[in-house]
Amino acid sequence: MNNLEYYKVFYHVAKTGSLTQAAEELMISQPAVSQSVKQLEAALGTKLFVRVSRGIRLTGEGALLYGYVEKGYEQLELGEQRLKKMLNLELGEIHIGASDMTLQFYLLPYLELFHERYPAIKVMVSNGPTPETLTNLKENKIDLGVVSTPFEKQGNLHAVQVREIEDVFVAGRKFMQYKNHMLDLQELERMPIIYLDGATSTRNYIDSFLTQNGVHIQPEFQLATSDMIVQFALRNLGVGCVVRDFAKEYLEDGRLFELRFNRIIPKRHFSVVTNPQNPPQAAARNLLNLMGINVM
Repeated sequence: MNNLEYYKVFYHVAKTGSLTQAAEELMISQPAVSQSVKQLEAALGTKLFVRVSRGIRLTGEGALLYGYVEKGYEQLELGEQRLKKMLNLELGEIHIGASDMTLQFYLLPYLELFHERYPAIKVMVSNGPTPETLTNLKENKIDLGVVSTPFEKQGNLHAVQVREIEDVFVAGRKFMQYKNHMLDLQELERMPIIYLDGATSTRNYIDSFLTQNGVHIQPEFQLATSDMIVQFALRNLGVGCVVRDFAKEYLEDGRLFELRFNRIIPKRHFSVVTNPQNPPQAAARNLLNLMGINVM
């Protein structure tokens, strides 16, 4: 028996004032309890208990030691209890990095299902563009990120593609002359374009694609969200560039149409990214499992 076991027995004997009750709590024999106390006393070179009419009580030295052992042992027990709760998903939290787009069109249904199954787990989502999410993941500020490709991997981050997405240019009735026509990409230079503002993966991707095809545009409007781009396009303020999901409802009911070009914009993906140097804890692992992603 190691010293930690001796102190465990000492704690229970001191708390109950009885060798018999301590043995029952520890589920060991009374002689084993007595032997453990004697060995601890021998190791410390002092008596810790004295016999009294109704059992045993602490000596002055024993009371001094118990004051410290009680705090430490109860903290260990509390730690074990909280760890068990965390492993049983009765306690814990998940930190996720995601953009408006990945949250709305991929992550949200999984978060809803996860919350139904594990309501005690706190889920915190840091909303930001892909570059910010990757930086937070590398710096261990989040457990996982959901981002859109392409992106430059930082360090040895692990990415799994989970859903295909497609960038499109959409317009309303004011631009009907372009509907059902195969257009040259160069024609975009003559159109009032509605674009995302800032350093987002979507903006960077479209800029890169157009530049590679010799197209350079000066946006009429630069907006903070794709939802607003769709609203501007519905009001015929220009041709909006968005991921198709944002405009799907309006494309299906005919309020918007998709422009067709002689060069196809390559499709992209949503990816779930984790940091192998910061393995996800139990709650995050279970969320990943719900997504069909196995992280060792």
